[in-house]
Amino acid sequence: MNAFTSDVAFTPTVKAIQSRKGSREAYARVEERGGWRATITPDLAAFIEAQTSVFLATANGEGQPYIQHRGGPAGFLKVLDERTIGFADFSGNRQFITQGNLQDNGQAFLFLIDYMLRQRIKIWGKARVVEDDAALTARLMPADYKARPEQAILFTVSAWDANCPQHIPQRFEAADVAAALAERDRRIASLEQEVARLRGGAATG
Repeated sequence: MNAFTSDVAFTPTVKAIQSRKGSREAYARVEERGGWRATITPDLAAFIEAQTSVFLATANGEGQPYIQHRGGPAGFLKVLDERTIGFADFSGNRQFITQGNLQDNGQAFLFLIDYMLRQRIKIWGKARVVEDDAALTARLMPADYKARPEQAILFTVSAWDANCPQHIPQRFEAADVAAALAERDRRIASLEQEVARLRGGAATG
């Protein structure tokens, strides 16, 4: 058992480097206040379920890391309870590297980033692949999404932390840009109609 939730990342070696480089005292104060959260708060749940993209990191039995992208419509990541995140694993290139890694080493990591809000969330935990559970897969499958679910992945949260927005470039989803432009066009059309109405009134006056 770790003394603090952040010990999942702050190993003795990491803490030694923090001490050498002058940041250990600040992180020690965070630990004294309880450290990182270990359960999913309502705010975190809302952030998770708003995402359309996530990076899942695993490592094989020899420690070789691997990062895989997962995407889908907002809500494809589902918070099942205060410690569990689930999602349908859509059929892809069928390399099954993530599944093989998780079979040998259940440790996993989720990295979520919202470029528009310039916010990122790091989540440590364990993950497992669930095969042949049609009810679970159906529960996790986004409605009307044209993808073939192959299995499900369940992620159990051990700790999570939110990063500052420093160095995150601000980017916008194409759908958000399209919606903003459509609203602008509606506003322009409304103003043009109002201008035409006022000109017509002035001409007849």
